[in-house]
Amino acid sequence: MIKLKNNPAGNFFLLAGPCVIEGEEMAMRIAERIIAITERLQIPYVFKGSYRKANRSRLDSFTGIGDEQALNILKKVHDTFGVPTVTDIHTAEEAEMAAAYVDVLQIPAFLCRQTDLLVAAAKTGKVVNIKKGQFLSPHAMRFAADKVVEAGNPNVMITERGTTFGYQDLIVDYRGIPEMQTFGFPVILDVTHSLQQPNQTSGVTGGMPQLIETVAKAGIAVGVDGLFIETHENPAAAKSDGANMLQLDLLEELLTKLVRIREAVKQ
Repeated sequence: MIKLKNNPAGNFFLLAGPCVIEGEEMAMRIAERIIAITERLQIPYVFKGSYRKANRSRLDSFTGIGDEQALNILKKVHDTFGVPTVTDIHTAEEAEMAAAYVDVLQIPAFLCRQTDLLVAAAKTGKVVNIKKGQFLSPHAMRFAADKVVEAGNPNVMITERGTTFGYQDLIVDYRGIPEMQTFGFPVILDVTHSLQQPNQTSGVTGGMPQLIETVAKAGIAVGVDGLFIETHENPAAAKSDGANMLQLDLLEELLTKLVRIREAVKQ
């Protein structure tokens, strides 16, 4: 599907990086640090960074540094380090543009039923990672994936990112991971977005980063194919999703524990 280096049989892969591209130096530093960690632990790695954040609670929220500038930074990460890259797209018109710079096109959860968007992503020939809507059952994701396949592209991944639980919380139903795996596509657990607390009165989404390890461990134990983790050198200063991000300094210890759990599960 995509070329992932250091892929021991049965190991999970990792999509990780900042929520949104804030600048070239930051993106390159984060990529270099994560690559060093994943190479030591033999975890296949995809660098994640949104070139633009279209879904924000408030008009004054940061959305990006400019599409072309951010996409060029994603391309530089790929060209410099030789790792695949993934970014979100929001409209059908963006699919072809983003596909010229990245390896994986990601469909945001709120947009996972948008037929024109899914078909446009499929027609680029890139891997299409569809995030499960907070409002959908695991079974319903079969139809989203089928749209991509029926448009001529079998390269699909599905990402679990929690289900709406009341107005200001999400919950992960781990039963959905093996259910979605029966569709025949890799299933990823979005650890950090599953810990969001949306609809805060401030207009800024909250989160519970203290539970990142708990959610990730459970996902690996259940047998998820990959993990999605947004990480930042200083989450408190991140321009998007800082409330549920993992501090970059904590990533290696977490991944080390997760590799041990995966090894135990495989026995």
